[in-house]
Amino acid sequence: MTDGVRRGRLGAAWSRCATAMGVSEACPRLVLVTAAVGLLATGAVVAGLLWPVASTDVTPPLPVRFAIVAGLAALAQLARLRLKVGSGMVSVAWGEAAVIVGLYLVPAGWLPAAEALGALAALLLLSRYAERRNPFETARGVASLTLGAATAAAVTAAISDPFGSRLTPSLAFALVLGCVMYLAVTTGLVALGVSLRYPVPFLSGLARTLQAKLLMFVGNVGVGLLIIVMLESDARWLVLLPPLLWLLQQTYGQRLRADGERRSWQAFAQATRSLNQLDERGVAAAGLQGTFALFAASEAEIEVIRADGATRRYASAAGGDVVERDSPGPSAEPEPVTRPLSVGGVRLGELRVRFEQPPGDRDEVALSAFADALSAALHDAATHRELRIMAARSSYDAVHDPLTGLVNRAALLARGDSALRMLDREHPVALLLLDVDQFKEVNDTLGHAAGDELLQVIAARLGALAKPGELLSRLGGDEFALLVTSLPPLGEQTALRTRQPTLRQALRRARQIVEHLAAPTEVAGVQLSVEASVGVAVAPAGAADMTELLRRADVAMYQAKDGGGSVAWYDTARDAASTDQLALLAEMREALAVDDQLDLVLQPAVDLVTGAPTGVEALIRWRHPRRGVLAPLDFVRTVEGSELLAPFTRYVIDKALAVAAEWAAHGLQLPIAVNLSARSLLDPRLPADVAELLRRHRIPPNGLVLEITETVVMSELDVIDEVLAGLRAVGVQLAVDDFGTGFSSLTFLTRITVDELKIDREFVAKMVDSPQAAAIVRTTVDLGRELGLRVVAEGVETADQREALTAIGCRAAQGFHFFKPMPPDRITGVLRTLLAAQPNVFPLRADGAS
Repeated sequence: MTDGVRRGRLGAAWSRCATAMGVSEACPRLVLVTAAVGLLATGAVVAGLLWPVASTDVTPPLPVRFAIVAGLAALAQLARLRLKVGSGMVSVAWGEAAVIVGLYLVPAGWLPAAEALGALAALLLLSRYAERRNPFETARGVASLTLGAATAAAVTAAISDPFGSRLTPSLAFALVLGCVMYLAVTTGLVALGVSLRYPVPFLSGLARTLQAKLLMFVGNVGVGLLIIVMLESDARWLVLLPPLLWLLQQTYGQRLRADGERRSWQAFAQATRSLNQLDERGVAAAGLQGTFALFAASEAEIEVIRADGATRRYASAAGGDVVERDSPGPSAEPEPVTRPLSVGGVRLGELRVRFEQPPGDRDEVALSAFADALSAALHDAATHRELRIMAARSSYDAVHDPLTGLVNRAALLARGDSALRMLDREHPVALLLLDVDQFKEVNDTLGHAAGDELLQVIAARLGALAKPGELLSRLGGDEFALLVTSLPPLGEQTALRTRQPTLRQALRRARQIVEHLAAPTEVAGVQLSVEASVGVAVAPAGAADMTELLRRADVAMYQAKDGGGSVAWYDTARDAASTDQLALLAEMREALAVDDQLDLVLQPAVDLVTGAPTGVEALIRWRHPRRGVLAPLDFVRTVEGSELLAPFTRYVIDKALAVAAEWAAHGLQLPIAVNLSARSLLDPRLPADVAELLRRHRIPPNGLVLEITETVVMSELDVIDEVLAGLRAVGVQLAVDDFGTGFSSLTFLTRITVDELKIDREFVAKMVDSPQAAAIVRTTVDLGRELGLRVVAEGVETADQREALTAIGCRAAQGFHFFKPMPPDRITGVLRTLLAAQPNVFPLRADGAS
């Protein structure tokens, strides 16, 4: 027979034996201890009965006395009081009083047999009518009490044999010492049994039992000695004993109940505090432990119904580990006491507890209260779990593109910078920026759903090409970026020399991406071949951060588009936003702070019929301390691509309104126009800033004209519409600059409400010689008239152009034919002169105009 088969048969035999005895299979050590105690007790009974008795001539005779002692032992156990120690219940009884009286009435050797007989009778009666006891528990109780009585008899007889002797101080001491040994043995065995069966440390259980027993022990010893005194003086005094014993029993019971209540509330508070866990299993484990700490339970199970309808069960036996299972556990006797777990009418599960003894009213109430606390804890754990899931989802969404699942721009910048910091400063890295060609045509032709599907296909193909450690991102729209950190060491730092291993490898990766994307794919039932432009920026990890790498790759990508190729690398010599432009931004920041370098020049627009001024356009010039006078084309584009755009725009509007306020002080009321960058319309604070500046300079809102280009219609961003609506709400006028140069001029007018159209100078310059240009100007003038808009022709430089404009009905114009831009201190006099001039008398040039 193999060891495995042998162990299996032994295990099966033990299971059958344990079931027959009514003991848990998890307590083999308790069975062994009980068997050992039983053998010792049996030996003590046999040895005591065989021990010779010195005198048998007593009244009443020994058999009667033996019966009396057995009856007293039974009564002592029947009058027991029970208290809870951990998950188990222990009893305290009048055993010491019965031992003292028994040692006085019968020979010491007979006491174990009398104790065994009386204890067996009492425990059988209790098991049948009061307490649920199995044969194993009954045998264990009888064995413990018998061994305690044998120990007490041996110790007492060794000092002074009480049988047939009168009570003396030495005998009283021997009896008290015997009772102490009886208490030590019985209490120790009870604590040992509790510690073996339940999760209660032996010393803790022993201390708890001794503390509860101490008062009763003193009373029991006193009652036993008092009975001996009564028997020696006059047995009739025993009639006074029942009231005394009843009072003592009530005292003991009241004290144990008070102490039990105090401990129960303490245990309840500790058990409910332990439920404060953050996860379902932690709450369930604490709930099971709390159940065993509060109630005399053998098994407990918590069934949890999750939000998705799934059911999970957590079960444990007293002193055992928590077991998770999906289906109910094996049925067992007795039937469990159940309590529903719910919060706010929502069912969360059920608590099932198998009690060792039928629960009392107090246990029923405490179980309901604990079930309520457990329900709240499970609800909190479920809520915390949902919050963790939502937080994780929010954290994921914050750094990932919802369409493709790739990291977004913010995550690319943050994680990329972190990756760069972890590399050696001289380690080369490359950023590949990809833009899909003609992606707008896919959206316009097949719809946005097809465009989204195409982006997902591109993301999947790029993900298949990305290597471990590389960072792939969708920046937005049809732009993707790939950060490559696994490049060979840098050679000579000459970006144009493609023989460098680093640049060659980066360009090879870029071309591989282009070729891989070009493979045909089906989108919305149409076969497509994706074409893309890739910009490559290579640099040492310590030479640039992710923002600069992204800017360089963006420059290279547009170079690829402009050059007609699919791949281009960043070349400093061709970078319009090089370090010189970075220096220019630093100098612009200083110019805005010192307020003595940026000047306005003003150019009036005039009525072509009367010659009266219709408005003034403000233009900015920069008197740079080193570069000389810079026109707007020299610096405005650089400012537009930086964070200085908002303060620069506010500065120019402030300057223009200050000039308008000076005119108003001289009685001149003319609108002043300021050009706005298209990117300024992405600033949601612009309307509030404009309103504040108008209030500061006390200029009516219609005294300010903001000129915008029709390129803003190319974007359908909500923020642009909100900013334009905010400016209209402030009351400023809006003008369309360079009208007619874009392909979407008419679409522009359907989207945005404006007050003025400014015909681009290119058409004005050609209208005399080009019928097509003249037709465009004429159509624009007619369109403005039909829409109730002012129309101003820009760039008028000759009398022929002026006459042609007048002939087609254009009312206003500006240009060098009338006035060049002039400084604020010169224009006031010019405006006064124009307003004072007679109608139709208009000076062609203003003397001294600059």
